[in-house]
Amino acid sequence: MPVLPGAEPFRHEGGEVGVLLCHGFTGSPQSLRPWADHLAERGLTVSLPLLPGHGTRWQDMQLTGWQDWYAEVDRALRELLERCTQVFVFGLSMGGALALRLAAKHGDDITGLVLVNPGNKVHGLAAHALPVVRHFVPSTKGIASDIAKEGSAEVGYDRVPLHAAHSLRRFFQVVDRELPQVTQPLIVLHSPQDHVVPPADSARVLARVSSTDVTEILLEQSYHVATLDHDAERIFEESYAFIGRLAPSIGKKGSTTGG
Repeated sequence: MPVLPGAEPFRHEGGEVGVLLCHGFTGSPQSLRPWADHLAERGLTVSLPLLPGHGTRWQDMQLTGWQDWYAEVDRALRELLERCTQVFVFGLSMGGALALRLAAKHGDDITGLVLVNPGNKVHGLAAHALPVVRHFVPSTKGIASDIAKEGSAEVGYDRVPLHAAHSLRRFFQVVDRELPQVTQPLIVLHSPQDHVVPPADSARVLARVSSTDVTEILLEQSYHVATLDHDAERIFEESYAFIGRLAPSIGKKGSTTGG
C-alpha cells in the first residue's frame, strides 16, 4: 500500500546528539514532523519512524499489534545509539507509552524523555468489551485531528481498528507495570482539554515513574495533537532547552551537566 502523503518516515543526519520521535496510535510521522524539523534545523540527528500498519489504510493496522510498533521504535533507537553519544526519546500519545517502555528497557542509554499527552489506558466501558467485540466489529470511529487550531489537521485514520485497539490496551498494561523502572529526566506536557487521552493518564505516569528530574507543563491552548496546535512552538522550545541542559555538547550557551 502506498503511504499517505505527509505520513512518510523522516531521518536527518546531524551531530552527536540524537532524538527519536514516536508518533501515536492510528497517526503518522506527520503529527511530529514540525517538531522533527525544529530539532533538525538546530543540528541534531533526528529519527521519526513510521510505525507498522500506520500511514496507509486502517485495514493494514488490523494485522499489527503492539509488539510490531515497539519493535520499530526499538530498532530506530538502536540505530541512533550506534551513531550518537547521547540520545533522547520524545513521544505523543501512544508514542509517549512507547518512549516510556524504551526508557524502562534501555536505562542510562537514554538521556531524557519528553512526553506530550502520553496514553496510559484505553478508557470507557467499551474497553472491557474489546477482547470479544473485535471479532464481530472490525472498526469504530476515528480519533485523529483532535486539534483546537483552525486549519490544522492530522494525517491519520478515520477509523480505529479494534484488533489493534485491543493490542493497545494490553500494551498500556505492560507499560504501566514498567513505569517504576523509568529513571531518566522527564518532561510531561499535557492538555487539560484533551478529547482522546484524559489528564489522568499524565498524572498516573508522573506518579509511577522513578525519575527525580521531572517537569510538568500544561498546554492550555491545545487539544490532544498539541504538536500541531497552538502550543506547538512551546513544546519545541521547551524540549530543545531540555536537551541543551542535559547535553551541553550541542553548544547551548551557559548549559551545564547539572539538573
